[in-house]
Amino acid sequence: MSNILYIDDEISALKAISAILKKEGYNVFTATTAEEGMEILKNEHIDCILLDYILPGMDGIDLLRWLRLSEISIPVIMLTAYGTIEKAVEAMKLGAYHYLIKPVDTQLLVDVIKEAIEKSKGIVRLENGASPFPEIIGKSKAMQEVFYIMQMVAESNANVLITGESGTGKELVARAIHNKSHRKNKPFVIVDCTTIPENLLESELFGHEKGAFTGAVDRKTGLIEIANEGTVFLDEIGELPMSLQKKFLRFLQEKEIQRVGSTHRIKVDVRVISATNRDLESAIAKGLFREDLYWRLNVVRINLPSLRERKEDIPLLVNYFLDKFSKQNNKPIPQLEPEVMDALINYDWPGNIRELANVVERATVLSPSGLISMKYLPKKIQEKTGWTTIKENTFNLFEVERALIVRALNSTGWNQTKAAEILGISRKQLRTKMKHHGLLSVSEDE
Repeated sequence: MSNILYIDDEISALKAISAILKKEGYNVFTATTAEEGMEILKNEHIDCILLDYILPGMDGIDLLRWLRLSEISIPVIMLTAYGTIEKAVEAMKLGAYHYLIKPVDTQLLVDVIKEAIEKSKGIVRLENGASPFPEIIGKSKAMQEVFYIMQMVAESNANVLITGESGTGKELVARAIHNKSHRKNKPFVIVDCTTIPENLLESELFGHEKGAFTGAVDRKTGLIEIANEGTVFLDEIGELPMSLQKKFLRFLQEKEIQRVGSTHRIKVDVRVISATNRDLESAIAKGLFREDLYWRLNVVRINLPSLRERKEDIPLLVNYFLDKFSKQNNKPIPQLEPEVMDALINYDWPGNIRELANVVERATVLSPSGLISMKYLPKKIQEKTGWTTIKENTFNLFEVERALIVRALNSTGWNQTKAAEILGISRKQLRTKMKHHGLLSVSEDE
């Protein structure tokens, strides 16, 4: 039985809608003020919140901000009168799932609640690195949002554009979406637009007939045709030559291909996932990428955060790579000296997860005693993070405070509530200090 929290100062509406939801099998908690609702949220497991915009004291927008700051990822459905629709749109920007206009259509309300609860299951209470996609590790808010979009899009046939810096795991995300889709038992074909010469790319994508050009001694089946009924992943789509973009757009529009040297069109059923680390909007403005192709590819967009934007995931990733590379190299899983994890968290990782994996593998291979110390990290990390360790005769308060905070966070798996208890301060004080020391991710600090 799902739990609904309904906050409304109109007693008649509170009673009527609560009765309807109870008949639908929901357990309903009610409150007439935002403050009462906050107390219920602290003590009860809630699956969905119905929130009236206009409330005495703290209004609906203020409560939404509180939910966001408290990292409470519960879907919120706003109830609003015609005169406050602009405010409802503002609420949507703050993370509200939906808004309904009073008087509420009860069947629509029931349908929206059901949909909100079902969709929220991919992002609520993801602990200890758990996710709906076992291939991908992360419990940060930034990654929960990625998981949510992935889960929503996986079973569809919509084209997906994955953006993000190099090394953030775009291919891994594409493969995970394919593995969760109804196409999972069909081909997953990768096309790297940067490694295939431009004069061969058309033939690689669409195939060619025997004799189509010099050297075409046999008919060749293109990669898109090979991916029929499955998924084709176009890595670095921003590098697709302009000469091919029009033909690729036609394939997306018509769902058919034409081999080089042939007049016959072949129907194909292929889901397209593309990825790029380029700014395609800028490329469009410069005339380097077709805008119509961009909108065909960008039906659903997933932007992968850089590793510096999800630092709370670094301990999880480090432990995963320690286990992986120890097994690959027939070594026992090594332990890290405390300052090593501090250094890894503090580093900015321009190469993202790919660079982190390389550093952990190197340290695993080089450490002879099963204990990884700072000397097994690359010099660039040692030099940039030497201040993360509390050294003897260190009297710099800033450095000491930061190191203590990082150690408390490491020891609790970056659970801020538990780390605050260890440090003997409130969670709010801890977050203020984390912000001061640059330890909050961009998504958390918004």
